[in-house]
Amino acid sequence: AIKVEQLPVPLAAPKRKRVSQGEKKGSGYLEIISSMENEANAKPLGIRFLEYTKKSNLSFKTHQAIVLIITFLAYTTYHATRKTTSIIKSSLDPQSSLLSFLQTSKTLGSGWTPFNGANGTQLLGDLDLAFLFLYAIGMFFSGHIGDRINLRIFLTIGMLGTGVFTSLFGVGYWANIHIFYYYLIVQMVAGLFQSTGWPSVVAVVGNWFGKSKRGLIMGIWNAHTSMGNISGSLMASYFLNYGWGWSMVVPGFIITFVGLLVFLLLPVDPESVQVDRDENKPNKMGLDITKPLLNNTTKKESPVGFMEAWKIPGVAPYACCLFFAKLVAYTFLYWLPFYISHTAIDGEYLSNQAAGNLSTLFDVGGVVGGILAGHISDRLNARAITAATFMYCAIPALYLYRNYGHISVTINVVLMLVTGMFINGPYALITTAVSTDLGTHRSLRGNSRALATVTAIIDGTGSIGAAIGPLLTGYISNQSWTAVFTMLMVAAFVAGLFLTRLVVAEISTKWQDPRRGLTAGISRSPVVEQV
Repeated sequence: AIKVEQLPVPLAAPKRKRVSQGEKKGSGYLEIISSMENEANAKPLGIRFLEYTKKSNLSFKTHQAIVLIITFLAYTTYHATRKTTSIIKSSLDPQSSLLSFLQTSKTLGSGWTPFNGANGTQLLGDLDLAFLFLYAIGMFFSGHIGDRINLRIFLTIGMLGTGVFTSLFGVGYWANIHIFYYYLIVQMVAGLFQSTGWPSVVAVVGNWFGKSKRGLIMGIWNAHTSMGNISGSLMASYFLNYGWGWSMVVPGFIITFVGLLVFLLLPVDPESVQVDRDENKPNKMGLDITKPLLNNTTKKESPVGFMEAWKIPGVAPYACCLFFAKLVAYTFLYWLPFYISHTAIDGEYLSNQAAGNLSTLFDVGGVVGGILAGHISDRLNARAITAATFMYCAIPALYLYRNYGHISVTINVVLMLVTGMFINGPYALITTAVSTDLGTHRSLRGNSRALATVTAIIDGTGSIGAAIGPLLTGYISNQSWTAVFTMLMVAAFVAGLFLTRLVVAEISTKWQDPRRGLTAGISRSPVVEQV
């Protein structure tokens, strides 16, 4: 018998699905978006260039240094552009005709319409409100978005937009624009772009640095806020001699340039640059600052929702405290140069430029306060106790500055330094170390996609207070500057009160565990862990 093998029957070719033109377009868009995401998640061009010239990969510590330097420069320029409007206020609104023969500044002139009218200070206060209100609103959305897209791209867009609209405000000088709503709209859009900064830089730093000595490290790093205020004040004061427009345009160009550096050099996290985070071993004391704050794993994590982030223990009281702390800090940020130029010190009025330069000492005190608050909170292992103590100490400092700061320049300088230290200390502590503590709270179970959202909630709530403070000052100062300082002292007191429950919890924890004492080792704040 002949065995006949049955050949396999070939399968029929599957029918091709007819693709419509719309589906082709949609597929093309998806490919473009996918390629953009892949490019964004790849190593930054600057990092690739450094590795090419070095002919080897950069170490983990080198990446950490790059992150610290780039984020420091980034937020320094954010604050430098934010500070400029406070310097040019005296040029826009000289306010008092009495000062015309006492002032020596050539920039005083007759002001700038519409800000040189009877309601000039109110209009300037409205500009501050517009900027800070949109900044506060944008902050909530920025944190939400920042946990979902590449932070390097997000930060770059924010910095470029900030540079453009800061410059557009100054363009009004040469374009001879006297329409109030032009400046109002420009400030509103600038506020939205400014809101991209803080959640982004805190989240990036959180990806690279560990929990040990967090308060001290972030207290030093947070000096960018005061450095930005100082550099912005000095820059704007210098260019006032050439016209107030330059005081806005030059900082705008600078933040645009730094934004390009961010795009070229900033590594978002170790995974994005394929660097081994475990290449550096902990030191003998066990202080492993190379271990990241966030427990990034290969498992895909879902971002934390807005309301879920509010429920994290400690977020609400710190956010409310920061509301009043930033009300005080931003009132000084926007009105201190104006106050100095309109207050006789030792019987003489300072020029706009001299007042702007003198106001930088407030931020010098802020640098010291931020570092001191971070170090003390690490040593005591008590964030709430430190922040509340600083806020309460700010009350007598404000009283002394208002009532005795006019006696002489020396006394003014000393009191300004002390006031800046106590006001900016808790502000810096809450927006850095505390926000990172809460953004890595154990209730999140290692989820690394919450830090930007938590940071945005805390700083966004504080920014609402930052908007209200300068606005109220614009109106209250027409009646009395003493009333303004009374408002600030009450705000400082209320800020401390919001931390009362957390302070009691920290004291109770130390009382129940005397072994921790005041020299407790560096660990998580008991409030953050237990509340």
